[in-house]
Amino acid sequence: MLLSARDWVVPQGEEKLPCERAVRESGARWTILKPSWFFQNFSEDPFLHGQIQNGELVMSAGDGVEPFIDAEDIAEVAVAALTEEGHGGQAYELSGPRLLSLDSVVGEISRATGRVVTYRPLPADEFAAYAVAQHVPEEFAGLLNVLYGWIAEGRFATLADGVQRVLGREPRDFADYVRTTAASGVWGGGGGVERP
Repeated sequence: MLLSARDWVVPQGEEKLPCERAVRESGARWTILKPSWFFQNFSEDPFLHGQIQNGELVMSAGDGVEPFIDAEDIAEVAVAALTEEGHGGQAYELSGPRLLSLDSVVGEISRATGRVVTYRPLPADEFAAYAVAQHVPEEFAGLLNVLYGWIAEGRFATLADGVQRVLGREPRDFADYVRTTAASGVWGGGGGVERP
């Protein structure tokens, strides 16, 4: 079993993840999971979580959309692939059930928490400066710009059916994750503007 990513190849087809080739050519029974961005990045990644607590999500993702997925769905697919027959030699692309803009993401978090959280898109150079000022290492800020740039260009702006194929059900919706996460208090009391 390899947890990979939805797509790490350049448009001309140059392979960016030789680990996938190594797994495929290993001679062992293999399954590859290729998920989109996790819902949990907004509550567990210190950089994004801190921004949401402070009431403003800053990224260089422009107006792009992404089919964010619940990490719990990925885990359920992994368990099924490891314990059930029929998944050998399969590469499953995994996504959530809908495309979400970052404005939609913060809108849902705002509604669930009762706090105003906004999204501020920045050009890549301004984002890099912002991230470094927030103590993100310069090299990692550059990687974030690549990843956010893929959202901006709509590189993964399509839904995948891996969850449905493996589990026989729809993936969990972002709104359900937000309600549960907001109830935990993880986004509360961090400097956001309270709604009247």
